[in-house]
Amino acid sequence: MVLSRRAFLAGLGAVTLAGCSRVPEPSASPTGAVDAQLEAAIEVIKGQNALFGVALKDLRGGTVWGLAPDYASQSASMAKPMIVAMALRKARLDGTTLSDEQLEDCRKAITISDNDAADRLWAFAGTSAAYDELAAALGLAATHSDPARDFWSWTWTTPTDQLKLLETLLGPGADAITSAEAAFILDLMGNVADDQAWGVGTVRSDSVAVELKNGWVQFESTDNLWAVNSIGHVTGGDCEYLLAVMNRTPDFETGRDTCTAVGKWVYEILT
Repeated sequence: MVLSRRAFLAGLGAVTLAGCSRVPEPSASPTGAVDAQLEAAIEVIKGQNALFGVALKDLRGGTVWGLAPDYASQSASMAKPMIVAMALRKARLDGTTLSDEQLEDCRKAITISDNDAADRLWAFAGTSAAYDELAAALGLAATHSDPARDFWSWTWTTPTDQLKLLETLLGPGADAITSAEAAFILDLMGNVADDQAWGVGTVRSDSVAVELKNGWVQFESTDNLWAVNSIGHVTGGDCEYLLAVMNRTPDFETGRDTCTAVGKWVYEILT
């Protein structure tokens, strides 16, 4: 069944309310300076979870704020914008362009988080070596592949690095990612399917645009926890900002609702 955006957002609100015992939220709006409000709200949402990090940049004035912004964890599907960038860069450096099938894989990888499409692009672009090369070219100091696993879902990153990636996509372009490639990736992130518009994307509406990508995966072979992440560029409601949220939780629902609570409260405070 395909839900309309309005029906999905209404459903998401019901899920969040129903799951409020799973993720604590502030009982009332914080007061004071913006950074104090952010800290008060996010500390409540974080609770006792040490496996948690947030990085935020308010593009209206350039203010940067974070709570454990250098927390490192696996990317999961949040790596897919990087995978698409790798494929575009590979084709450009080879003096060719992506085929129609590969362009469709790019669309599927980001808009519906299709893993098979990501696998094909990963293999084409050069796997872990190409990922590490692109991360280095972008200055993402804490973003790298896993030495033990040549698999995009296990790549490591931080909220700080994810903000840098978003800034690159919004910027004038670079040798690593050209302005045309960045625009292509952002367009896909702006068309993520409604059923995946949680986390930073929870505020998406007819008047608020969000370019986002979420990621979630359970690591059964290690700690059995879920890595659940969300990044995005939000424009609307008289504000514009970049936000990255990463956490590990015992189940996907808790991780998703944590990202969504952060996304909701950051928007409310900044607007």
